[in-house]
This record gives sequence, C-alpha cells and structure tokens, in this order.
Amino acid sequence: MLQKILIANRGEIAVRVIRAARELGIKTVAVYSELDRNALHVRLADEAYALGGQTATESYLNTHMILEAVERSGADGVHPGYGFFSENADFARAITEKGVAWIGPPPAAIDEMGDKVSSRKAALRGGAPIVPGTTEFVTSAQEITDFGNEYGFPVAIKAAYGGGGRGMKVVKSADEVQSAMDSAQREAKAFFGRDEIYVEKYLTWPRHVEVQIVGDQHGNVVWVSTRDCSAQRRHQKLIEEAPSVGMGPGIEEAMGEAAIKAAKAVGYYNAGTVEFIYQDGEFFFLEMNTRLQVEHPVTEVITGIDLVEWQIRVASGETLPMTQEEVATQRRGHGIEVRINAENPAGGKFLPSPGTVSKLVAPDGFGIRFDAGYESGDTVSQFYDNLVGKLIVWGKDRPTAIARTIRALEEMVVEGVATTIPADLAILRHPEFQAMEHSTKWVEEKLDLSGVEPPKPPAPAHEDEAALVQRSTTVEVNGKRFDVKMWVPDMPMVAAGAPKATKKARAAHGHGSGSGSSGSGNVEVPMQGTIVKVLVEVGQAVEEGQAVVVLEAMKMENQINAEKAGTVKEIKVKAGDTVGAGDVVVVIA
Repeated sequence: MLQKILIANRGEIAVRVIRAARELGIKTVAVYSELDRNALHVRLADEAYALGGQTATESYLNTHMILEAVERSGADGVHPGYGFFSENADFARAITEKGVAWIGPPPAAIDEMGDKVSSRKAALRGGAPIVPGTTEFVTSAQEITDFGNEYGFPVAIKAAYGGGGRGMKVVKSADEVQSAMDSAQREAKAFFGRDEIYVEKYLTWPRHVEVQIVGDQHGNVVWVSTRDCSAQRRHQKLIEEAPSVGMGPGIEEAMGEAAIKAAKAVGYYNAGTVEFIYQDGEFFFLEMNTRLQVEHPVTEVITGIDLVEWQIRVASGETLPMTQEEVATQRRGHGIEVRINAENPAGGKFLPSPGTVSKLVAPDGFGIRFDAGYESGDTVSQFYDNLVGKLIVWGKDRPTAIARTIRALEEMVVEGVATTIPADLAILRHPEFQAMEHSTKWVEEKLDLSGVEPPKPPAPAHEDEAALVQRSTTVEVNGKRFDVKMWVPDMPMVAAGAPKATKKARAAHGHGSGSGSSGSGNVEVPMQGTIVKVLVEVGQAVEEGQAVVVLEAMKMENQINAEKAGTVKEIKVKAGDTVGAGDVVVVIA
C-alpha cells in the first residue's frame, strides 16, 4: 500500500482524495496557487507546498513545480483528480519515471483513449458503434465546413484532449465555423493545455449515458454502473443519476460489455468512464475519460463501493476487490448527484459568479452526502472551475431520490455567490425530467428559467452579534506552508488612506445577468474575467444584442452584447485585460 500521496489538483476533488487516503492511513500532500493559500484542501492535507502563480497555467499546470513538490515531500504516489493533468500522458510518464505511482491509467492508454480521436478508433476495434465524425484531428475551418456539408449541420467541434463540455462548440451553419473553431481551441488550451480538435455529427435529441469501469494491473476489468448525465447546459452536466433507466431491456448490459471491450483494447487499468450517446434504442460510443469523473459519487451511493479507495489499491498493485458478479449484487436503489456551481442561472444564462462564499450550510438527513471544496468564508476564483460542491442523494427508487434531492436543495444555504440551485430545482420538479423524457438539449431548448431571479444579498449582521472570529496567518518556509490560527474580535481591517468603494467595487458584489447598462450605451461586463477577444472597432455600427467582446471567466467563454444599436465610440479594453463586474468595456453612441 502507498504511504504518502500528493494530490495534483485543488477544490472538491482534492478534498475527496485526501479523505479517502486518510481512511486508509495514508499521508497526504496538497499543492496550491497563490489564490488557494488557505483553501480547504490545503487545510486538510498533512503537508502543503506552494506552486506560485494565480492562473491554472502558472500553478496547477506547472509541471516543474509539481514534480519538485513530489520530490521534496517524498510522496510515493500522485493522484491527478480530474481536469488539469489528469489526462496528460506526458505528465503521467514524468511521475512514473521518478519511481512514483501514478494513480490513474497507464500513459499509453491515456495517449490512445485520452485523445478522443484515437479513442474512437479503439472503440471501433472493440466493436462499439461510434457517432459519425472524423478519426483524425481537424486543422482548418474548411475541413469542418466540408464535414457539415456532407453530414448536415449542426456539427460539434470538440477538444480532442478534453472533457466535461470544455472546448466543445456546436456549429449550426457554415458561417459560424471559424469563430466556433477559434473559441473551442482557446477553451481547450486554457483548461487542458492542448488545443487539438475533432468534429462529429450532432444528434438531435440524445441522452448522455456513461459506464463506470475499473481495471487492475492483472488484466481484470469490471463495469460498476451506468449513469445518465443528460441534464446539461453548455454541454456541461448539471444533474447525474445512477443507474441509467428507461433504455429498454439489455441495453445497459450491452453498454457495460462494450465499455469493458474498449478498455481491454488499450490495456486499461484504474478508474475510467466510457461515454455513450443513446437515442431511439441505439447507443454510440462517444469518448472515454481516462480518469475519475466528477460524478463518481452517484455510483458509489448505489453500490457502496469507494472508487477512490479502489484507485489507490490498484495503483498499489492489488487486484480488484470484487468480480463482475459480485459488483452486480452490490447495487441498491437510485442515486442523484447535483453539481452546485457558482453560476447565476437567471433567465437561463448561467453566468459565472465568482466571489466569496459568505455562508454555506449543507443539508443533512437520511441518504444525503455533500462533497465540497469550499466552506463559509472561502473564495471561488474566476481563474478556476466554479464547482462549489456536489450534493449526492440516495433513494430506494428514482421517485424517492428525486423527492429527497428537492428537500435537500431547499434546505441548502449558499450566500455570497449565485449558484445553480434554482435551476436544479426547476429540473427536478419538471414532469418531463421525472418521466425521463429529457435529453442533453432539454435544459437549453425547453426548460423555462425566465422566472429565476438573481439571489438577494444576505442581510447584514447586527452590531451586537459581533463575536470572536478565527483569523489565520500563513507562513511559508522554503515553499512549504504552515498555518498559525488565533481568535480575535471581529473588527474590520482597513488600510490607512484606503479609497472609498468605487462603482466597480460595488458592482463586484452583484450578480447581474445583463451585459449592458440599461441601454445607456455603456457596455458593462456582469462578472470578473479576462477579455479574450474584441469583436468590434471604433466607428463600427452595431445592432442591439450584437456581441462586442468575448469574456473568459471560470474557464468558460461568454459573449458580452450591446444593449442598444448605435456606433462604437470607444473601446476601453484589449485582449488579455482583466476586468471586474460592472466595468465598462465598450461605449456606444
């Protein structure tokens, strides 16, 4: 068994791995950026090492600094979590070349299955049908246009080394191809460090069904459960459930068998997920995620299997704890997982909502689990993924699980940032979701979120409620983190000569869903972020609703639109500029 594990990640998944390792008696090592100096995963780990920097590229994608932390800590295993380096074969090789266990699949399998193009070829070798698409990278807009003309629009441009909907763009016509391709490559580069893409036919009303598999280093592979992940926005999942139901007799078992064949075709071991698209009684291989999935807990609650524990045992050289027959007997009831993201779903826009979580109270009760990466007082940064936590609920059957999830969400309190909870409740309460009549397009095309309002700011505490609060001071010695904690009166800390709050600072606390200023001509951004592209020029005529800049926040690109027609009088930003909520980026006369 491994003795000390470094988690090359942050947030909720780092916390999840730390807890599993602790239960096995394994020491844990965290790494952190400047912004995560006092994050929950850092506070929970036995040791923590600074990576420096703020953005993912400067910190969690900094190979040199992570490898240095591995060496300095003496870790004999590295868990990559999901995202960042989790599907990077070169990073996995760099770890194993140090004689350190990689808690993931072999690098060769990541090369083949982590690349969505070659994984399609592997699926064909294993006999699984694939969605029509390219089996090579596309490098020009013309290739995508030609594919669309042959198979019909819409088509999906996808990041070859990505997942979770990042770097995916749906193109409805040939004149959208170039801008969609550029945007997909930018997102893929920012989130996964690589910008290769491919294209496939976009199905009209599919369900997204995936199969959790685990293999060991002795040739054994089992499929644990299916999951339905069809409730999505921007091709990113909101609600997942296990098992997938309503597919007809024998479909689930056939998917499980196809997943095992695909995994064995590349010598796969450790945890992984084979994703399928299901429509009208047929299923097609979509891709394989060569890592632990965000939604793995919903499989755990219906099987009682700790998938992270299995990952660690497999990486330690042990055989799988169960056979396929034994796994099948483990399944009980129905599970639902809800992702609590820092986004404002008002009007169905799902705008990123970075900021400080002033209060977080998780629900409780029978069948309730909450996996979080934040506590009250922690800050959700614009530079990272916006997942605050995951609510996982078990029920004896699907209706019970849905009712229990609604009850738990109604009890949950998150203040300081907007969250997806209102949209999650709208989904769970909808008759079409309850009847399993939804698809991957249902949230954006049919779910009515027009009545969802931005959250109201919490009422200020009364002065007589002030009490002692815990303050933390962080000290680094040669890059290793140490904390000193103390209890002091809750007094505001004000720097001498500090300026009064500006309009920008006041706006940063809001969660507006618009992109202008009530038609005034001042185009304001509704959230913190980075300008990645300016779409207009001074003197250019623009129409109401026309996109003027592209803003990246929390690894998602958002088009900021003009709220009145007119002529561009002034452009106040350029690509690469960081802006805050309420900042004016373009002036229209």
